[in-house]
Amino acid sequence: MQALLSRELPNLVTPVTLTFAAPDDEFPPSSVALPAIDLFLYDVRENRELRSAEWSTERVADGTVRRHRAPTRVDCSYLITAWSGAGATDPAHDEHHLLSEVILALLRHPTLPDEVLQGTLRTQDAPPPASALQAGRLQSVADFWQALGGRAKAVVHYTVTISVASVAPKLAGPPVTDMVVRLKQGLTRP
Repeated sequence: MQALLSRELPNLVTPVTLTFAAPDDEFPPSSVALPAIDLFLYDVRENRELRSAEWSTERVADGTVRRHRAPTRVDCSYLITAWSGAGATDPAHDEHHLLSEVILALLRHPTLPDEVLQGTLRTQDAPPPASALQAGRLQSVADFWQALGGRAKAVVHYTVTISVASVAPKLAGPPVTDMVVRLKQGLTRP
């Protein structure tokens, strides 16, 4: 997300810091310069709608066959907030402008583009799907702000679904080349 927004928001008048810090009552931490866009990861859970019971089979160069479970699909949900700089004459206006730029950038990409993927995200079968402006996983945004001790702010909900390799052991062995059927003569009925 940081790479995507860094790429998509270069035309802002003032440089903006992208951070993953908790937006609590001590935000911004000393390491974060304002104005800032905060990408707070608040929920990680399996996406059961995309769960697959399928096993994948791959042939290895030595002639053996490996089977492994499909990867687990995981939803990573973020609350995105904007924070104006100290010298802002109209902080709410500046924050709304920043959020609108973030929304436009995220809506342009229903999946995370290949060129911003890093680490194991690069090797996934398909680009990670994303959704912006959908209902978040929070019961109440007001309760969220109260729990963090911060002041209420406008937020954008954003969820990206990634694949996590199965932790189940891979099964390996020689390929099946013959099938033997044995019939047993049964008892006959009178």
